[in-house]
Amino acid sequence: MNLKKEIIQVAKNAKSAASFLANLETSEKNRILEEMAGSLEENKANILKANKKDIAVARATKLSSAFIDRLTLNEKRITDMVTCLLDVAKLSDPVGTEIKSWQAPSGLQIHKVRVPIGVIAIIYESRPNVTADCLGLTFKSGNSVILRGGSEALNSNIAIFKAINEVVKKNKLPKGVINFITTKDRRAIDVLLKLNDYIDLVIPRGGESLIKKVVSLSRIPVIKHYKGICHVYVDDYADLNMAENICFNAKVQRPGVCNAMESMLVHRDVAARFLPGMLKKFKEAGVEIRGCPFTQKIGKEGIKKAVDKDYRTEYADLILAVKVLDSLDEAVKHINEYGSHHSDSIVTDDENNAKEFLKRVDSACVYCNASTRFTDGYQFGMGAEIGISTDKLHARGPMALEELTSYKYAVWGNGQVRA
Repeated sequence: MNLKKEIIQVAKNAKSAASFLANLETSEKNRILEEMAGSLEENKANILKANKKDIAVARATKLSSAFIDRLTLNEKRITDMVTCLLDVAKLSDPVGTEIKSWQAPSGLQIHKVRVPIGVIAIIYESRPNVTADCLGLTFKSGNSVILRGGSEALNSNIAIFKAINEVVKKNKLPKGVINFITTKDRRAIDVLLKLNDYIDLVIPRGGESLIKKVVSLSRIPVIKHYKGICHVYVDDYADLNMAENICFNAKVQRPGVCNAMESMLVHRDVAARFLPGMLKKFKEAGVEIRGCPFTQKIGKEGIKKAVDKDYRTEYADLILAVKVLDSLDEAVKHINEYGSHHSDSIVTDDENNAKEFLKRVDSACVYCNASTRFTDGYQFGMGAEIGISTDKLHARGPMALEELTSYKYAVWGNGQVRA
């Protein structure tokens, strides 16, 4: 079978399976999710073995340390994947829940209820734990799924998919409930994106080039999980010890992920007190600083001059742009212009400044006195996430079960006809 026919058949199978999944009882979905978690645990050795192959290739091709970190699985990360599936099983099932209801002037009883979207294609890069998260969330929300992971994580993704698909086969679910495209041929994406007769939604997760390609080629609605140019603004009313801890965590704890801080903004009135210690701590952690002239002056040696592009870049690495500003207004303006509308935080003890920041910064997640690293479905208590949407329609921020549903109107009458 040629590539195009193969991909079309996968999509047809997914479409057929979607109607079955949409009507699967919650108790059955939860039981199967628990079995999927058990299968991941049982196949841990196989998954780690496959992941070592991917890491070896990544190192041989001299990919960055941050990229390799995103790619790497260990016992803890697999345990986290298992926990994620178990947590999703415990969450309330959104399918069939009533959003609201009312009586129309005609006497019709109108009920707005959640339903699955249908068939979701997810195109993603590098992080193999995404495979388990996506399979669990789409299954619980009653959607069939087609996954196309990056070639750099192919061995890991296949091992995870096989472990979960064993449970699908054991429970004799329809072919097409979960699907994984194994070919490295990039034409597979081109074919997928034209199958609007079978696929209802595309979610790309990855670098800017991947997302732009998907948006430009897709005939199917796309929810973009775009780059994360996240900021922390240290206000003139900030607790500077708190600010230091938050900024360090936001940049260093895991720099290769989309909710890591890429730009640190500091109010001029506290810069001389805050920046010397903060910059020293960053340098000791191996962070390259690119700063404005004031930052360079305070930091003395080792601070590169920041140019406009530096404030528009998602580094996904131990590189940080720093800028000293004169006011909260200037900080808000900078974030709305240079950011990616992902996650931004203010550190302040001034309640009015906090409220202004949270109201005026146009991002999916805005924080006061907390690290941007919390923008995550699991951290938000959603069990897991498909990703972080930087769109405004139909979902924004961490996407979990509710965000993987649409709705329909169930209308009850007693013989009404329209005049």
